[in-house]
Amino acid sequence: MRSIRAAAVGAVTMSIALAATACGGGSSTGGGSNDSPKTLTYWASNQGASIAIDKKVLQPELDKFKKQTGITVKLEVVPWSDLLNRILTATTSGQGPDVLNIGNTWSASLQATGAFLPWSTANFAKIGGKDRFVDSALGSTGAVGKDPAAVPLYSMAYALYYNKQIFADAGIAQPPATWAELVADGKKIQAKGKQVLGAEGANVSENIHHTFVFAKQHGADFFTADGKADFTNDGVVAAVKQYVDLMAKDKVIPVGNAEYAQNQSVSDFAKGKTAMLMWQSASANLKSQGMSDSAYGIAPIPVQSGSPGTGAQVNSMVAGINLAVFKNTDNLDGSTKFVKFMTSDAEQKILNTAYSSIPPVKAAQEDTAFNTPANSVLKNTLATSAAALPQVADESQFETAVGTAVKNLFADAAAGRAVTTASVKAELEKAQQQMPAK
Repeated sequence: MRSIRAAAVGAVTMSIALAATACGGGSSTGGGSNDSPKTLTYWASNQGASIAIDKKVLQPELDKFKKQTGITVKLEVVPWSDLLNRILTATTSGQGPDVLNIGNTWSASLQATGAFLPWSTANFAKIGGKDRFVDSALGSTGAVGKDPAAVPLYSMAYALYYNKQIFADAGIAQPPATWAELVADGKKIQAKGKQVLGAEGANVSENIHHTFVFAKQHGADFFTADGKADFTNDGVVAAVKQYVDLMAKDKVIPVGNAEYAQNQSVSDFAKGKTAMLMWQSASANLKSQGMSDSAYGIAPIPVQSGSPGTGAQVNSMVAGINLAVFKNTDNLDGSTKFVKFMTSDAEQKILNTAYSSIPPVKAAQEDTAFNTPANSVLKNTLATSAAALPQVADESQFETAVGTAVKNLFADAAAGRAVTTASVKAELEKAQQQMPAK
């Protein structure tokens, strides 16, 4: 999922717990209607470097949809810092859009509200069938055994972006493949007066994404097999400590990054201040900030040893954006047509090119436009070494609780306070206490 988002635990817990109505002013029975067939509202997530860039990308496509169907789409691009809370408020208030983007990691949590149109076999048939989509993207659309709550729109994976000139100046011939190599390279980079690795320490979602990967590399999970929170097991504690120690102990993440939450680490990298960046499909963002494609290289995220793969070699979460419909929309047919349009082969090529993401639609993904060196790394990661975040009803609460715990630990590191195994476990215990009782 795209990175810049946060949500208050209380709001999340309350909204998930309440029985949800739907949005768009449709049928009072929650089944949807076609009372307003000429318009629909669409909440898009902020995918580009700014909301203005997103509007520039999307509006021509929405105009195209109107020309084809006669339906006017009222667009609002919602910042990631607001999106989850606004969605949760909409599920309980009944005031919201017809169609919206959701982070794919939220799919199971939002599915549990009952507010979204289930994508049954019959509904998928209306947009060309479920088999049009790649399996990895479908794996983050809702709880196992239930009809998906959303349809894949953009697929992304994390990669390591590195500044070629900074590496050359430091005498580094190739990007690090392991964390030990990254730390060793960091000393050479710092000797040349540059920052080593950018991070967004105050961004709860970035924190979750990275600590999830570290947990996988430590052979650990945040939930038990029956869905209970298990944030304080030894593997998770070790994983969180290793990530925060990149600042606290290894000194490769600058202490100022403890306060970053809004793309600042991407800007630092684009400006040549930082040698490396771990980010999702960053090419379009970097280009919009004036960084040439030739100035940086792209490699897989490091692992503990060996090469990326499954199990302990996982090096990315399955990132992406899904498209959902509130089930009592007052333009049910139009909303379905819009999902079909946005996931058509032609639109998938246009939109995913604009955002340097990977189409989750098979035919579009196979297009030669997505065979660049950067996309090859991302596609290979998604196919071979990425894992989906837990598709459980409490997932959004988990992201907020644990992501905030990691934020607090980064703040400790930046302030010079010791980050110990005991302090990491204490923060994770607090996070676990915020989870709904089972």
